[in-house]
Amino acid sequence: MSINFAACSFISSASKPQHFVTDTGKEMAFAGRSNAGKSSVINCLTRQKQLARTSKTPGRTQLINFFQIPQADEIRLVDLPGYGFAKVNMATKMQWHKMIDHYLRHRLSLQGLILIMDCRHPLQPFDLQMLAWAKQASYKLHVLLNKSDKLSRSQASATLAKVRKYEDMDQENISIQLFSAKDRTGLQELEAQLHMWFTTSSAS
Repeated sequence: MSINFAACSFISSASKPQHFVTDTGKEMAFAGRSNAGKSSVINCLTRQKQLARTSKTPGRTQLINFFQIPQADEIRLVDLPGYGFAKVNMATKMQWHKMIDHYLRHRLSLQGLILIMDCRHPLQPFDLQMLAWAKQASYKLHVLLNKSDKLSRSQASATLAKVRKYEDMDQENISIQLFSAKDRTGLQELEAQLHMWFTTSSAS
C-alpha cells in the first residue's frame, strides 16, 4: 500500500475525549514539547504549509487535531497538544495532560507515537515521561530529534548517540533518527517508519 501523505486533510479537533473521531482504523500520533517544532514536522511530512498551525508562540496547539489520509483503509495522523513550555495557566496544562493521557491509554486505533524533541535540548521532563509511558504500555515509539539543521553534523551525531544511550531507549519498540523540518533531513526515513506501522496489524 502506497501512502500519499500530501493528500492528508483536516477532519476535526477535540477538547474532550467524547469529541474524538470514531475509534476505528489506524492512527499515528505526534507528541512533543510546545517548542520542539511538532506542527512544522507534520507540515513537512504532508507537504502542506498550514495543515498543522505553526506559531512563534509555543503552545498554540491546545486541542487534539485529527487528519485523514485518503486510502482504502481508514488511516489518520493525530496532532497532540504541545506541553511543557506553553504560557498558559496550570489548570489548562492539567486539562491537556489528562486529555493526552486518556487518548494514549484508551485509543484502540493508535498504532504508534512519533515523539519530537528539539535536537539541541533532548530528554526534557516531558520527553522522559513519554518514553517511560511507551515502555510501560509497550507501544511503538519513534523519536525525531528535530531542528538538526541548527547543529553541526558532528554535534547532531553526538546528540543522537547520547539519546540512544538513555536507559528507556533500549527497547525493540523504540527507534530514533535525526530530522529537520526546515531542510527535510530524515523525511524519507520518517515516511518509511510510518508506512511500516500503517501496514502492520498491531502497534504492540
